[in-house]
Amino acid sequence: MSFQTVSWETYIAQSDIWPVIDVRSPNEYAHAHIPSAYSLPIFNNEERHEIGLTYKQKSSSKAIQVGLDYFGPKMKSFVLQAEELFPNNKELLVHCWRGGMRSEAMCWLLALYGWKVYQLEGGYKSFRNWVLQQFHRSYPIIVLGGYTGSSKTELLQQLAQAGEVIVDLEQIAGHKGSAFGNLGLPPQDSAEQFENKLALALHDAEKLRIIRNKKWIWVEGESQRIGQLNIPSAIYQQMKSAPNLFMHVSFEERLEKVVAEYGYYEKEALVHAVLRIRKRLGGLYTKEVVNFLLENQVKSAFHILLSYYDRFYDRSSKDGVFSTYEIRVDEIPYSSRAAYLIDWVQKNI
Repeated sequence: MSFQTVSWETYIAQSDIWPVIDVRSPNEYAHAHIPSAYSLPIFNNEERHEIGLTYKQKSSSKAIQVGLDYFGPKMKSFVLQAEELFPNNKELLVHCWRGGMRSEAMCWLLALYGWKVYQLEGGYKSFRNWVLQQFHRSYPIIVLGGYTGSSKTELLQQLAQAGEVIVDLEQIAGHKGSAFGNLGLPPQDSAEQFENKLALALHDAEKLRIIRNKKWIWVEGESQRIGQLNIPSAIYQQMKSAPNLFMHVSFEERLEKVVAEYGYYEKEALVHAVLRIRKRLGGLYTKEVVNFLLENQVKSAFHILLSYYDRFYDRSSKDGVFSTYEIRVDEIPYSSRAAYLIDWVQKNI
């Protein structure tokens, strides 16, 4: 049985049909991978290290022999795992790092068993090249901005429910963007995996925008750094030069929102988050906030923090923005704000 080699561009056109098998080692997969890929490693981390060492110290043929010693006994288990993963699908895409012997071996085995198998030309490396190219494309971005607590993320989801096209940067980054943004969330992905997810999100958003005949891709206003991850510079510069809608929401409404979102976390976690920004917050304010938290005066603590974030936003987020539109939504019922924004943009931009 034979298998066919396809480019990443060919695969992405069929991504709803072909599942992806990543046969790289567990460490390679854990660091970063195609987001939709299933991990089915031919070699574990130790085996891969031994094969690589044999290749360097002896020869490629000796390394292949070592690889066959490990691959042979596992062949039946690979077939059984693939059957369990894809009981109703007989077309698969397989890849390794550069489209070499690991993916060829798995393609041969699964094709022999009866699957229609495609090997990703250039492997994961070709996908990464595609990812980096996406950040240099031009996107019709519109930015939804506002001070901390303005419910930007929730409004972004309401816009999506109303049929608008969005890219949720905080969801992709796994972080809510402030010192408290990691509370209740798992550790963030690697920078490389964040880029992988973002590139696919942008690609899918642009495709959906064309299908729905929409003018904009909506994103939330962010600093370039979200937690431990950075928005790629080319995309961040597009966000800076895009129309920025700055929503004005009352301080009291925003304070209530922030307290409701973060106030129920354990004191220790809240204090630890405050201490991470103590240099920017200042010694006196840090002491006051920590004392308020320890005394269960959560609203007073977040009153100081929200004022700090407002000043920080004024200094940083508006810097270099090409065009900012100030929009007051205080008097608009929360449930109607997304519709109001859509109408406002249609009339004014």
